[in-house]
Amino acid sequence: MKIAILPGDGIGPEIMQQAVRVLNALDEQFELEEAPVGGAGYDAFGHPLPEATLSLAKAADAVLFGAVGDWKYDKLERALRPEQAILGLRKNLGLFANFRPAILYPELAGASTLKPEVVSGLDILIVRELTGDIYFGQPRGMREAPDGPFKGEREGFDTMRYAESEIRRIAHVAFQAAQKRNKHLTSVDKANVLETFQFWKDIVTDVHKDYQNVTLEHMYVDNAAMQLVRAPKKFDVIVTGNMFGDILSDAAAMLTGSIGMLPSASLNADNKGLHEPSHGTAPDIAGKNLANPLATILSAAMMLRYSLNKEAQALRIEAAVKKVLAQGLRTPDIYEAGTTKVGTKEMGDAVIRALA
Repeated sequence: MKIAILPGDGIGPEIMQQAVRVLNALDEQFELEEAPVGGAGYDAFGHPLPEATLSLAKAADAVLFGAVGDWKYDKLERALRPEQAILGLRKNLGLFANFRPAILYPELAGASTLKPEVVSGLDILIVRELTGDIYFGQPRGMREAPDGPFKGEREGFDTMRYAESEIRRIAHVAFQAAQKRNKHLTSVDKANVLETFQFWKDIVTDVHKDYQNVTLEHMYVDNAAMQLVRAPKKFDVIVTGNMFGDILSDAAAMLTGSIGMLPSASLNADNKGLHEPSHGTAPDIAGKNLANPLATILSAAMMLRYSLNKEAQALRIEAAVKKVLAQGLRTPDIYEAGTTKVGTKEMGDAVIRALA
């Protein structure tokens, strides 16, 4: 099985190194091929998603991705900024369904910013539509305002839009995920203000007819954000659009103690996917052996489960991570009194030992 390894920028290479070591510690034969992406791609080939990198991603059975972005690229035109690489991969590979689990390990209950009684036992799955919405909608750009109270002034504009088939396919994915869990789906929208999300709500309600064993709840996005910090355990599976999902999944990340603990999987209709940690490049700590590699290691587990059909190996990695946390080992982002602080490499070492 061929896996494209795309480390990216900042802490990307060092967390990816640990995930690759974990994969190599399994009793599997993988063909791993690395390529530059993001700022590294721009530095090497003048583009954040070089043609050779995109070709590798298309040819591979799965993609393991680090993180992209750095302040030094902020003055580049938007099409050449590192973040465009991830948008390009999602679009070119047809990765429309993003799975972001937010699980609070019992050992990290004290690391969450919420009271343990509020978050203990947390296990949420956010299903985010990934290739539509305002991030990709056309037209977009800057122009002279053609109408309105500021007619004639310069304005920026983007377009929020969803086709019926886009909503139906992500709704089916979310309902099927809920069937495998606690059979409760919350669809998050802003139907009281946005025509796009009234349409979203109508389509999700219609798809629900095929999944009568799943309870469907509709919730406005502002209320959903409030409930995530008030009573997060009321959620099971959340399905929402691209922009709302981007925001809510990062909010949910902090319930788990650190965004450094959150993996993700972005899948197409054939379950080919790009698997990446939910955090960014953290350039301020890059190269200092301080980054938490567990989200990337857990992303490798999601890759094994969803794209490579290796459930047993995915469970082995997840069990190893739980064992390491139970041993009290912590990178700085999840460190608390009474635990043992370790670096990026040492955490990788510990996971590999636990695999045995």
